[in-house]
Amino acid sequence: MATLRFLGSGDAFASGGRFQACVLLEGGPAPLMVDCGATSLHAMARAGVDPGSIGHIVVSHLHGDHFGGIPFIVLHGQFNRRQQDLHIAGPVGTGERLVRAMEVLFPGSATATRRFAVHVTELVPGEPAPFGPAVVHAVEADHASGAPSLALRIDYAGRSLAYSGDTAWTDALLDVTSGADLFVCEGYVRERRVPFHLAFETVRENLPRIGCARVVVTHMNAEMLAFTAETAPISGIMFAHDGLVLDL
Repeated sequence: MATLRFLGSGDAFASGGRFQACVLLEGGPAPLMVDCGATSLHAMARAGVDPGSIGHIVVSHLHGDHFGGIPFIVLHGQFNRRQQDLHIAGPVGTGERLVRAMEVLFPGSATATRRFAVHVTELVPGEPAPFGPAVVHAVEADHASGAPSLALRIDYAGRSLAYSGDTAWTDALLDVTSGADLFVCEGYVRERRVPFHLAFETVRENLPRIGCARVVVTHMNAEMLAFTAETAPISGIMFAHDGLVLDL
């Protein structure tokens, strides 16, 4: 059975002491990580997940709290004699941004000799891409990140995960959510409008249109976390936390 594990469910600012965005699909032919924020290596250690077991990472966009853990995964592999190749899929520009990030954080690391290769697949919205144990469908999201930001639909082990990444509301989300088994959706703030981000109330208003039986809200700021601690259960909506495991 395919499962989804939230290694990190937080925002960029450690609200609630949570790790940054990092979720793990398991139960298929191989595990698949979705987003890999800068704290992901720490989150994996806390959860007992061996970084060397992760061969495929899909990235929604190139901000540090969704992408910044990858240089550390690469360096961990280099210093722990990893031999399995690492495959990364993300928006156009991922390959260049990864090299720049590695050179800023660890000069010389992008060209270091390793026992494994790092392969980058750049996703084109509207074109399904076979990627290791999954098929990834991407649509363009509404989020400024210096490169295209993507919402994703990931077909894995006979199930389908929709993933918003970070984005303001756009009807393009409906292209990945319709008929999905689970929608992991940003709910950064409760009501107020923040450019390039989703408010929880906007998600709730659009539930009838989303077309997915289960919605899990993640990437919440301190105000949202306080709201989730006080509110009664809401039909069709769950709230993520670090360590949450769901059957997909």
